[in-house]
Amino acid sequence: MDERERQLEEYERGFRRAGLPLLIEEFSAREDVYNRAAPLLLFVLVLELIAALDVDWPLLANVGAVASALGLTLAAVVLVNRARGRRPFAAPDSVGPWELAAFVILPAVVQGIFHGGWGLGVLAFNLVLLGVVAFAWGFGLGAIVVWAARRLTGQLAQSLLLLARAVPLLLIFALVLFVNTEMWQVFSGRSDATLIAVGLLLAVVATGFLVARLPKEVEALERDILTGAGSPPLTRGQRANVGLVLLISHGLQIAVVTCAIGAFFVTFGMIVIDAEVMESWTGSAGETIVALTVLDVPLRLTFELLRVAGAIAAVSGLYYAIAVLTDGAYREEFLDEITAQMRATFAARAAYLALRGSGPAP
Repeated sequence: MDERERQLEEYERGFRRAGLPLLIEEFSAREDVYNRAAPLLLFVLVLELIAALDVDWPLLANVGAVASALGLTLAAVVLVNRARGRRPFAAPDSVGPWELAAFVILPAVVQGIFHGGWGLGVLAFNLVLLGVVAFAWGFGLGAIVVWAARRLTGQLAQSLLLLARAVPLLLIFALVLFVNTEMWQVFSGRSDATLIAVGLLLAVVATGFLVARLPKEVEALERDILTGAGSPPLTRGQRANVGLVLLISHGLQIAVVTCAIGAFFVTFGMIVIDAEVMESWTGSAGETIVALTVLDVPLRLTFELLRVAGAIAAVSGLYYAIAVLTDGAYREEFLDEITAQMRATFAARAAYLALRGSGPAP
């Protein structure tokens, strides 16, 4: 490998570490997504073939099932290799359409033969899994989460300061809700499944708002940064990749701030909401989890308190998610660090594209 190829590989590793793999030119699912996910796909394939066994069957029946599954697998390997022009039992050097078709169909056929309708379930699961792999590996989801988590502490400190300065009514609003009788009557007795459904609904609303707002932020970043970096415009997929970086980075902040608000109200409730108050509000003293006394202050944690604090935290998180992208001061500070990172990445992209243009692609 010559110096130019090493430099190109270093640039591409940098794009992946930044959670922007789509900045790599000639990015393909065969070479850059499914090849990297091949160990996971192979592991799932083996598990699905093993699932052809049945503990209720006699030993000879299970031996026959294993032999049949192995025979079908070898036959599929031979057919795929013939279609790809390789030797019958050669190991695949890339994961393409034929290999993916075998991954989806082969275990479904095995399960269908031995367990009937299970085959359709396996087929659907494998198709969904390929879609998840394409999204997670194709957009560098893991790298984006790591990138955002490394910067979360500093961003969270800014977020909490901005939360206190830009939306001071949130805490007062939440405190009023917390000591409201109707709030306890509505949420303290709800089932866990209901509360999870409410939380998911609020999360979907917040995500929908962010997804609707982020394209404008990506366009602004592209306009402000690419002009100075000297890079060509981004493609649609690359813009989506940048938007996903912003979405996850902001989403992690919202999640941590939401958890912090929930922890505050759990602590506050343990101090001020005793059994008598709860019984007057809900008709029950509540189901105690922990009861102790610290410095002559009685503290009591109940399941009802966790439910109400969680509901208030979820509502506050939704409010925070909307406010921080509509408040000019927060948007400017939130985007400053990401803009600096993007500027460095897009400058590297300009050098990367210039280097690729200096000779034949590797």
